[in-house]
Amino acid sequence: MEYLCRNLQYVMTRIVFLGLLLLSVLNMSGQTQNVDSLVSVLETQELNPGEQAELYDKIVVAYGSSNNYEKAIEYAEKGLAICREAKNKSIESGLNEGIGISYCAMGNYERAYPYLEKALDLSIQANDKIQEMSVRQTIGSYYGRLGKYEDALKYFVDALSISENIGDKKQGMAILGNIGVIYIILNPEKAVPYFERMIALADELNMPRAKIRPFHELGRYYTGKKDIQKALEYVQKAVDLSRTYNSIIYEALGLGQLAQIHIDMGDYDKALEYLAESMPVCEKTNDPSILANSWKLMSDIYLKQEQYNECEQAAYKSWQLDSTDLATKSELLFNIAYSDIFLGDNEKAAAYLTAYKKAMEETSDKNFHEALTDTEAKYETEKKELRITSLEKERQLYVYLSIAGVLFAIALGIALRQKIKNTQKEKQLIATRSVLEGEMKERTRLAQDLHDRLSGNLLAVKIELGNHAETLQNVRDKLDNCAKDIRNAAHDLMPASLQFGLKVALEDFAAQFPNVRFHFFGEEKRIDRRMEFVVYCCACELVNNSIKHSGAKEINLQLVQDEKHVTLTVSDDGDGFDEKAVSKGFGLKSLRDRVASCNGKMDISTSPGKGTETTIELKVED
Repeated sequence: MEYLCRNLQYVMTRIVFLGLLLLSVLNMSGQTQNVDSLVSVLETQELNPGEQAELYDKIVVAYGSSNNYEKAIEYAEKGLAICREAKNKSIESGLNEGIGISYCAMGNYERAYPYLEKALDLSIQANDKIQEMSVRQTIGSYYGRLGKYEDALKYFVDALSISENIGDKKQGMAILGNIGVIYIILNPEKAVPYFERMIALADELNMPRAKIRPFHELGRYYTGKKDIQKALEYVQKAVDLSRTYNSIIYEALGLGQLAQIHIDMGDYDKALEYLAESMPVCEKTNDPSILANSWKLMSDIYLKQEQYNECEQAAYKSWQLDSTDLATKSELLFNIAYSDIFLGDNEKAAAYLTAYKKAMEETSDKNFHEALTDTEAKYETEKKELRITSLEKERQLYVYLSIAGVLFAIALGIALRQKIKNTQKEKQLIATRSVLEGEMKERTRLAQDLHDRLSGNLLAVKIELGNHAETLQNVRDKLDNCAKDIRNAAHDLMPASLQFGLKVALEDFAAQFPNVRFHFFGEEKRIDRRMEFVVYCCACELVNNSIKHSGAKEINLQLVQDEKHVTLTVSDDGDGFDEKAVSKGFGLKSLRDRVASCNGKMDISTSPGKGTETTIELKVED
């Protein structure tokens, strides 16, 4: 029990160390010993391996908490050898975790992960739930810094489950905050309950410092929701508590957030006051990205106030501190270039405009062209007001000509591509029509041959057999059936009724089936022979599909004809089908190709168990 309490104390202390990843919050009063005194004890006193391992663990946590990550790594590596000798896997896990966190703080994520993975394995082997919970939270923070939020959420949820099982509300409170931060990114609405639970636990445990984080995150949430009053309320609470408990990171972030809210409100003077107040605090954090963001916000304000010298200087300072974020880099480049335009440094403005363009391309910013056009338009307007020299006008002309040339080339490329597409489509349509014409001719020829030649020859054989013997009655019957089949085949290939028009042909076709009803509306008149053939073939294919596959009890075949359109509709009360599952089948593709050859369109309305309705509409050619 004594070891459990001691281990919990140092795990809680490590969460401050973890704060460099996702700013976890816990009451850190347990860490009271000075790191120098701990090192002195290690070097001067005779200690057994177990005592040395525990002391190394304390030293690593102390160095990590004071941001001395090189020393933390140095003593952790020394302590690992002692832990193996002492066979203490729990402390060995903690030291590996300390090394991993230190490398994360130094930005070396690739080197950090093997130590974190080893720390998790050792904590599981030791069956140390408190240490396992700590490592899972650390790995979750590691993934959060890498932007792998789904992976981070998984480890945080596992850690929360452990905290609830062992009844550790303090750790649970920190983990709730981490989960809330992830949901702020993935689904902000889901984040609110986690922060509210965190605040409730902080009140229950009388830990006001632990409310800094949820106040800060709720302020971010309501800022995004444009609820300015609630945003100001929560952020101000976070700043006040940060000052009370000397949480410089949250104080710096909170002051920056208050500045951003006032920028959104258009109160630039108040925003500058908050930024000026935040600068010395940001410097104390030893985090260049926080200070860089404050300078970036200040640059944005000076740009809005048309203070171009100050805007340029603030942007330079932000860039020098942290130029790794491409999106922020492009905004800073824009501020510098924009300022140089109004400061009259045309060559410098052109150089930074070029750099800005490249940065925008690197980040695939969709607003690149709009921002560049806006910048150039403002550049032209202001230069006219300042009565620019002829050399400047000539340079501006070259810029516009270059842009116009690029745009013309792009437009020409798009036009050529579209023309090629249209040509390919036209060739495909001509090929389809040629195939249909050939099919019609071949069907007609085969039908005529079957009817005129084979049918006549079979009839002659039948007569000849009748003159010889009645015993050949069976042969005569078979010949009758054969002749009938040939007539049917000839009709299927090219129905004779089609020569009297589409309405007659479809009536004749529908009469073959007891459950097919034919309806005609409009004015009956002849249309293009190829179009009649296409409509007839489509009708046959759709009715046959309904009979074979749908189990329909009733099928309606409808033809509507007017001066400009012919519309065929085939509907049934059958089983229906999933159109996506069969849309690539040969049958439907063949139908669509036939319809496309006549510049028509085909729509299918169906779903499993609700029947099928297919509509084909063709425009009658003049």
